[in-house]
Amino acid sequence: MVLTRRRIAAIVSGLLLGVPALAVGAGAAAADDGTDPVADVAAAPADPLGNNGTIKVDGEVFDDLPNNEPHVGCTFQVDFYGFDEGDLNADVSFDLQPPTLREGDDQNLLTDVVFIGEDDNSGGGSEAGLDASQTYVLDFTGVTPHPIQGFHVKLTIHADGSQGADTKYKVFWVTPCVETPPPTTSSAPPTTSSAPPTTTPGEVGGTTPVGGLTLPKTGAGFPIGSAALLAVLLMAIGGVVLLASRGVIKLPPDGVIRLPRGVTIRLPYRHRH
Repeated sequence: MVLTRRRIAAIVSGLLLGVPALAVGAGAAAADDGTDPVADVAAAPADPLGNNGTIKVDGEVFDDLPNNEPHVGCTFQVDFYGFDEGDLNADVSFDLQPPTLREGDDQNLLTDVVFIGEDDNSGGGSEAGLDASQTYVLDFTGVTPHPIQGFHVKLTIHADGSQGADTKYKVFWVTPCVETPPPTTSSAPPTTSSAPPTTTPGEVGGTTPVGGLTLPKTGAGFPIGSAALLAVLLMAIGGVVLLASRGVIKLPPDGVIRLPRGVTIRLPYRHRH
């Protein structure tokens, strides 16, 4: 058959008229099936299963912002964002990394389990998508820190409910904890000092002159037996005067009896020439 220009135009016109008919037939078939294609698209799940979730390491002061901090202090947090809803947990593991390894093959510092299925993944990795936060203080006993960076640590997360790869990693540095030294106590015995006794003019080594005679003093500063000693001295003086008046003894011309240690007794009598 020879295709003339008129026959080609007729064939094209028939094809153009048949496309709308096919569309109408498909719509009618969907209506007969009782389904609505537009509604099916709108009802698509908002929380598709998969490895949708992220983790961040947060140092003090803690917040909910999804910013990762590669250097944290002794106490830090791990934040979980955008994970699926359900009875889901995350297996958490901290392991030492070079150059801060301990001796032997075991480099694990801590393992933990954190619930992450509180809500759906709406919010994703934003602050609104925060599912959980967990605070940690790792034990680095027996590990020598890097002199500048501290301890090198790898965080590994295995999240339940993920399809395909469910593992997430973070590698960061932890500053060593600063230990507060215990308070020191002094056991030195208390010191005491005693001032030497003081003397005033007229006193000799803690003595008091009485009537020309120096008398010893007690610790309180009072003469010992002042009245009794004075009475004895008066009796002795009376006896000396009596003996001198009878010519039994001779008195010094100036009437002063001089005893050892500078003690003098002046008699109420003066020798007359």
